[in-house]
Amino acid sequence: MPLIKPRTRGKQLVKHRTRLDCENNETLYAYAQFLSESTEYVLNQVIDTVLARDKEFIKWRESHQGSYVPRTKDRLSRKNIGPRRAQAGVVSSGDSVTAIDR
Repeated sequence: MPLIKPRTRGKQLVKHRTRLDCENNETLYAYAQFLSESTEYVLNQVIDTVLARDKEFIKWRESHQGSYVPRTKDRLSRKNIGPRRAQAGVVSSGDSVTAIDR
């Protein structure tokens, strides 16, 4: 019997790009095929299922209810680049730093 619940309709989805280990990518697609569902659905259900079991995280989340999603506009806005980085042609994007081709 599958560990993942049947699909629920009416949820709002957002786009998220990430990289997976090769083995996890293969497992993800195989499990999606097993369920006859999309990989997006499987990933969402894995997050719901696994994180719901983490009692310490649930307790922490109750006292830290704000959003931790970086605001896209802030990440991409040149206004938020420090003066030295802007002059050097470097842009910060989340946790990484990228050089700008001029």
